Formats: sequence, C-alpha cells, structure tokens
Amino acid sequence: MPKTRPRGLPHVWLWLLPLLLLLAACGDKVIPTPVVTPVEGNAPQPATPQLATTLPPPTPPPPTPPPPTPTPLAGRITLWHSWAAAEGDALAAALADIQAAYPGVQVDTLFVAPNDLPSAYAEAVRAGSGPDLVILANWWLSDIAREGLALPLDALLPTDAASRYLPAALDGQRHNGTLYGLPLIAQVVGLYVNTALATLSDFPSTTAPSTTTALLDAARLDPTRGLGIYANPLHVAWAFAAYGAELFDADGVVILDQSAGAAALLTWLAELSRTPGSYVEQDYGMLLDRFRKGEFAYLVDGPWAQADLRRALGDSLAVVPLPAGPDGPARPWLYGDGVLLNPRLTPDQQPLALAVALALTSPSAGLHYAQIGGLLPAMQEVDLSGQPVLQGFALQAQTALPMPTRPEMQEAWVYLGDMLVKTIAGVAPPPAIVAETTALINEANGK
Repeated sequence: MPKTRPRGLPHVWLWLLPLLLLLAACGDKVIPTPVVTPVEGNAPQPATPQLATTLPPPTPPPPTPPPPTPTPLAGRITLWHSWAAAEGDALAAALADIQAAYPGVQVDTLFVAPNDLPSAYAEAVRAGSGPDLVILANWWLSDIAREGLALPLDALLPTDAASRYLPAALDGQRHNGTLYGLPLIAQVVGLYVNTALATLSDFPSTTAPSTTTALLDAARLDPTRGLGIYANPLHVAWAFAAYGAELFDADGVVILDQSAGAAALLTWLAELSRTPGSYVEQDYGMLLDRFRKGEFAYLVDGPWAQADLRRALGDSLAVVPLPAGPDGPARPWLYGDGVLLNPRLTPDQQPLALAVALALTSPSAGLHYAQIGGLLPAMQEVDLSGQPVLQGFALQAQTALPMPTRPEMQEAWVYLGDMLVKTIAGVAPPPAIVAETTALINEANGK
C-alpha cells in the first residue's frame, strides 16, 4: 500500500521552511554598516552635522541716562572795592560780562575810599557781616589773614587755577603758604625807554644796556642816555637780587649786612647819582617831568605812569627788562590787588561768590583791565597785542618776586628809605650805611 503526505501541509512549505529557519538564526547578529570609500576627484564629502537649536537675540543694554543739567548760577553778590576813574570803568566792563554770562547773578558794588576799605571790611567781618567779596591790595593780606578775615581758597579752586596767574602775583596772595586771594592786577617796575634818545642802533639787541655796569657807562658817555630812579625801596628792590643781597631770613630778621651785595648796590647808586643826566631822587614828580621833557633816556617806574608818559612821548615810549647785576637778573618786587572771599559766607553762597571771583580774574576780565584801565592783568593768558608797554611789564613780571608783606616790613620801609637818602648824600661809606640800616630795622622789630 503506498505512503501518503500529512494532510493540511501544502507542498510549498517543504522548501520554504528551511529559509525561515535561516532568517531566524540571523536575527541576533549585527549587520555591518557599509563603508563609503571616497572617490578621487571632486567627489562630494559628507556634511558636518549642525546644531539645529536657534539662540535668542541678546538683550540690549539699558540706555545711558543723559548727564544732569547743571543748575544755572543764581543769586546776589556784594562786592566792595576802591577802583575809580579808568580802573572803575574797567571793573564795570568786567562785571557786565559776568552779568551776560550769568543772567541770574546780580553783583551789587560799593566803592570805599582806598585808605578806609581795609578797616571797613575788617570791622564788618568781625561783626559777622560785610560783603561777599572785597578787592584789596595784597600788602594788607597779612593783617587780614592773621585775624581770619578771609576764606582760605586752596581746597576750593579748580586744579588748573594756579597756572592761570603770574607766579609772583599768585604767591603775593598767600600768607604762611595758604592762599587767601585771587590776583586781579600786578604792579611791578620796569625800565621805561624814550626810544627817540636811545635807539636800536645804540644797542643792537635791545633799546637798553643789559647790565647795570653798561647802563652807567652809557650815561657817562652821553648825559641824554641817563637814568632816573625814584629813591624808594619799591623802585630799588629789583637790584637786591641782581647784586646778591637778601633782605630777610625765614624768621624776619634783616640780613642785608651778611653779604657784600647791598653795599655794592649802594655804591652803584651813589655813582649813578653823581653822573650828569642821571638822577636818584626823592622827588618823584621832578623825575617824571624831566623824563617827559626828554632830558634822559631811561626811567625806572611802573604801569601806573604809562598814561601820563604816553601822552608826552607817544610811540617813542617803550618798556624793556631792567638790567642785570653782577650776581644775576633783576627781580623787582610785585604787588597788586586781589579778590578775597568773606569767611562768613554760607555754604550756599560760597560757590556763587567763588564763581564771580574766578570770573573777575579771567582772561576776558583781564583784557578790560588792560584796555580800559591801563592795568597789567595778573592773568597770564590775556592777549596784550597792541599794548607794547604792558607787554614789556608782563615780560618783566616773569622774573619778579612777591613784595614782602610780613609784619617786619612796616619798619623796613622807613629805614630802607633812609638808607637810600644817606647813600645819595654820601654821609658814610656804603658798608657802614648797610650795617647801620640792618641794626636799626632789627632793633625796631625786636629781632
């Protein structure tokens, strides 16, 4: 009997079943990834995967706030002074500029006679009142500062303020190293020249001899080349340094006799006074009159004389530096008016007063002092073009020394004047006159 296949299993499974078994066996194995081999030439390279995340835009910084608008100066200032005539007109012009620059500021002025102003101001401040500002000559400064009647300014000024002024003018507003005033004008002697008598052909480099010896020699050769000097300490002090003489030591003791310089200076003055056409005189008016008339070529004097001399000499008037001496350049004493602040000012009033004081000592104010008042500004940046006489004094002021204002000067003025008179009269040899003068001043000052 023939064998039969099991029922229900089609014949196709007979060859399909082995294939299924083979696939099941391969399910646990890792199929290797095909490796792409680069083809030489321009075959494209696979792209580098990129991060698909998008960053948010940066937050902008907050806007910078605008600088605060400065509060305009506003208020009322009182100013006491003793400037009159052309000087008063110059001050008025400077105040008009301040009014234009600071419309909210009103400056009330009061004129007080020069001899009364220091005491009037001092009494008012002692009583707790007085003006906000006062214009005073710096020879009063030591008395004012010792009593605490002016506000110290060093800590209040802009950092560049000191460079605005002539060094000797600024130093003249100090007492014991502390600054109490801002200088407005400078007074200093220079050498006036009548160029109709002393021309450039006489001295190729300048209109005057450059040394005291050359000046005396020129006067001896020709009386019209003579020199006039007022016998006053202010008009002679320029030659102390030129001859190596020193008036005070640090303690206020007069030391004129500690070198040969003062005696050598007196010897020169005595020889000059004996030279025809030259004068060392106590009569100031006589000297001015002779110089105006063209009797001698040179005169030692200051800016205060320029208006009178210009009327007489016109364009023939010039100013040049004083001659040097055997020990160095001439160093005249410089003094002048400054503006001081009342120490009783309130904290609110203080900045306003300081702003007005700085404006009064600005180059624009200085230009008014020069052009209207004929004054030498104490500010260095004033344009003095067209003012040759003041330019000459400004040049001389660069070598000046602040005039001593220490208490001992009160006695020194008297005895130094006597020293000059005795020298001209020839009452004793110069060394003896110097020794006597030194002793008298120190004795009067209790030194």
